[in-house]
Amino acid sequence: MKKTQLTKEGFRQLQLELEELRTKKQPMAVSRLQKARAMGDLSENSEYSAAKEEVSFIDGRVREIEEILKNVEVVENKTNDDSICIGSKVTVTVNGSQEKFFLVGEFEADPLNKKLSITSPIGSALMGKKVGDSVLVNIPAGTVNYKIVAID
Repeated sequence: MKKTQLTKEGFRQLQLELEELRTKKQPMAVSRLQKARAMGDLSENSEYSAAKEEVSFIDGRVREIEEILKNVEVVENKTNDDSICIGSKVTVTVNGSQEKFFLVGEFEADPLNKKLSITSPIGSALMGKKVGDSVLVNIPAGTVNYKIVAID
């Protein structure tokens, strides 16, 4: 089975989410379900249906996180040759402006927050590169040149 790669931060966030689901959200959802069940006729009880759906969603998310954590590989930015790897924070220039990206595993990817998967077109093009290198990346908008100016 393929391991899910997570940065230390991503691993910690997943653990926190699981803890919150188990200790706060699950008990609240179960309580809501019990109250809705006590209201009587379940066939026309929209509160019961909504509460049941919420419990099901939370239980599913708990199972999903538990499965991920069973097969997780926490990776650290442990390069000693200053090349880009998972966990690197990379500053590039593109079209005359600077952008910062954080390279993460697929599960943590969040392009809106500049967290790029190492399997994305930009992420995979940056992997292994060093400060001063330039990479051409084919994206839906065309080919873009990224010049690496810093790696943290």
